[in-house]
Amino acid sequence: MAQMGKLMVTGTPIGNLGDLSPRAAKAMEEADFIAAEDTRVTVKLLNHLGIKKPLVSYHEHNRLERGEVICERIQNGETCVLVSDAGMPAISDPGEELVAQCAQRGIEVVAVPGPSAVTAALAISGLPTGRFTFEGFLSMNKKSRREHLEQVKNERRTMVFYEAPHKLEATLRDMLHAWGDRRVAVVRELTKIHEEVYRATLSQALERCVNEGFRGEIVLVIEGAAQEKKEFSPQEAARLAREWMEQGMTASEAAREAAKATGCKKGEIYRIMME
Repeated sequence: MAQMGKLMVTGTPIGNLGDLSPRAAKAMEEADFIAAEDTRVTVKLLNHLGIKKPLVSYHEHNRLERGEVICERIQNGETCVLVSDAGMPAISDPGEELVAQCAQRGIEVVAVPGPSAVTAALAISGLPTGRFTFEGFLSMNKKSRREHLEQVKNERRTMVFYEAPHKLEATLRDMLHAWGDRRVAVVRELTKIHEEVYRATLSQALERCVNEGFRGEIVLVIEGAAQEKKEFSPQEAARLAREWMEQGMTASEAAREAAKATGCKKGEIYRIMME
């Protein structure tokens, strides 16, 4: 019986061909065949590299049945490189299904990391990057889109969305309506000649979109929801001040610090403390 092959999930450039890694080129050169989202796009990349390799089409509409065929070929000893049209396969991409099918069959899956619009846009957005959530594409359906936006209304992490230029105005309008005005980075044409990071608020981005438009591939990086400030009653502030007094503060110091922490008036806190 032939030794089982493997699936190599391989990142490809999101615009600039210079971003293709030597390891990715080697993987494509040594693979038995390549599963590509759009074979016409991948042929151009292979021609640039001077590589000739059998291609099979693997996309949203044939992923289930084609995935079975690819898995069988790998189990019979062939190695397959999986690529999307741009970026890292399986991220907001039908390759997710193929990786799952391989995992179920015990097929080895190897990552050959490459460019990703999500992390590239986040890195240059100017917004907090320590914690973020990737939300992919919003639905074309107006009701589903608004439900999605409502679900993440209180998300405090930075949010990353993909969007097409012809849908951007409607999306910005819906986001502004759902969340109010927030900071946003509209990142377009990443790694290409006309790459731009437009840092503004949702309302400013919407105004530009209406007046000038945004061309090219779009990634939206949006500020998360602000932490809601707890409102304190004067009685709660006085309790806090008493705790500080127990730790050695004078009544006046404790009332002053409690006022700073809670927003209540120092005189009112002091009066309640003395009652």
